[in-house]
Amino acid sequence: MDATIGEHQRTIALAEVAIAQIKALRLPASPRNFEIWYAYAAGLSPSLNETINEILARSGTLSNADLDQIYDSYISTNRFADKTDQLGSRIIGEIEQIITTIGAAAGDASSYSASLADFGQALSSATDSSGLRSIVEGLVQSTKKMEENNKALEARLSASTKEISQLHRNLEAVRQESLTDPLTSLANRKYFDEAMPSRMAIARDRQEPLSLLMTDIDHFKKFNDDYGHLTGDQVLRLVSITVRQNVKGQDVAARYGGEEFAIVLPDTALRSAITVAEIIRRSVMGKELIKRSTGENLGRVTISIGVATLRDGDSPQSLIERADNCLYAAKQRGRNRVVSEADPELAMDATVKVA
Repeated sequence: MDATIGEHQRTIALAEVAIAQIKALRLPASPRNFEIWYAYAAGLSPSLNETINEILARSGTLSNADLDQIYDSYISTNRFADKTDQLGSRIIGEIEQIITTIGAAAGDASSYSASLADFGQALSSATDSSGLRSIVEGLVQSTKKMEENNKALEARLSASTKEISQLHRNLEAVRQESLTDPLTSLANRKYFDEAMPSRMAIARDRQEPLSLLMTDIDHFKKFNDDYGHLTGDQVLRLVSITVRQNVKGQDVAARYGGEEFAIVLPDTALRSAITVAEIIRRSVMGKELIKRSTGENLGRVTISIGVATLRDGDSPQSLIERADNCLYAAKQRGRNRVVSEADPELAMDATVKVA
């Protein structure tokens, strides 16, 4: 079979699988959703497939927020990598030009040095004013040429320095963009996963406490189902703005996944972390949600928060798991509340589960 025909049939089969998944879950057949499910069908990212399978096992479907998070984490990051590669290539190209320019200048300097040596010998053997004048004129011309070459080199190096500085700024902007959730402007899951081990290591080195808040929006699926995904996005932004207003410089606030947020609080003991969590919870509850398209008052948004603090021997996963268990307990107890791992009832719940 012709290789082109074989590739055509393979990609069509993958596209049909992607469309079938979209139909089965009754999702909008948008380019974004098709790209996600095509990547899933093709097995381009094992992590993407694992994430989708976990969400489907837990919820039976994928919300618009879930799809946003999956796309940002596993699809759009490839585009950021492409941008980074392009900028890196441009920087390398600019540096190569600088090296070529400097090499040419070094050659000019060597030539000028040789000319000076020749003029020195000629001067020592000059016997009349006419010959002396000719030597001096040649020396002046060589010096002017060298001066012009130096000015051209200076201009080229100055332009290259500015270009490289701009490319570095662009590269940093792309890096920051790749670590930011576009909907909420908080850090994304990728940044959180990178930040957790480093923040924990710093806390241990300094012998300082560190706490973690895991936050989930109550009844978020109902907002999406009753009022549409645009209103769901508005809810996510409302919570993210409130979170951002109540964290300080060294804290890490990230969209962890879907409607869940994670907040790392360095140099913060459990009691203080509970206070921060309560402030965030009350601030969210104090805001009314107005549907932008109609002006309709949709009531108040509430969140549940689990709080855990760093222990000896903790890994990022174990700390996250304990905070998640606290979050689950907050949901089980009626939502719109903060539960910490120091809660006596949580210990009782764990005892009952073990029993």
